Amino acid sequence: MNWKIWISVPALYAVFSLWYFNWQGPITQPEIERFVASFETRADGQHTSVETLRRFFEEDDGRGFVMLNQVQVFEKAVAHPITGELMDGRTLLTEYFEPFAIGLVLRGGHPVFQARTVGGKVDSWNADDNVSFSATAMMRYRSRRDLMELVMDPAFTDGHIYKLAAIERTISYPTQVYFNTSLAPPAAVFILLLLLASIAQNLVNLRRSSNPPRN
Repeated sequence: MNWKIWISVPALYAVFSLWYFNWQGPITQPEIERFVASFETRADGQHTSVETLRRFFEEDDGRGFVMLNQVQVFEKAVAHPITGELMDGRTLLTEYFEPFAIGLVLRGGHPVFQARTVGGKVDSWNADDNVSFSATAMMRYRSRRDLMELVMDPAFTDGHIYKLAAIERTISYPTQVYFNTSLAPPAAVFILLLLLASIAQNLVNLRRSSNPPRN
């Protein structure tokens, strides 16, 4: 067995763990106060309840979470907020999503699930306004601190105008997954590393058998 190959598995998984898991613990109260004070001065925060955000951060358990987003993009052509060019709402939304996705991945997050609505409401009652959405998306965040930092990132802030212009209505709320039939990234990455190491070991063994040492 080639130990250099197999020692790379825990080494690479350690690097993945440093990126994927939150090692800083829950948000501290001074961090919350700084964030809330900064958020209250933002012009693009009118659709977000500051008190809801504060409660969400104060209840931080240090774990990752998944933000569920239900979105209705404008079906008609909309004006680009800078150039004024008429364009499809979904196309305009990519100008917001691309810098957002980069910031999310850099902070240990990633898209989890995206789906489009293919029919009307099958079952609904006691739902205020009873409106529907054209798409649902779920984004994984490493921690509530990472959400806070992403919201305050200038790249994210600058792109918010595209989101406001492209989306007719939306609702977002954080969730914690307690049942999931898909393979979670920690398990998937570990299995992939073991598979790659096994392939590399087999290739080394094959090369050795093809070129036996000469006496």
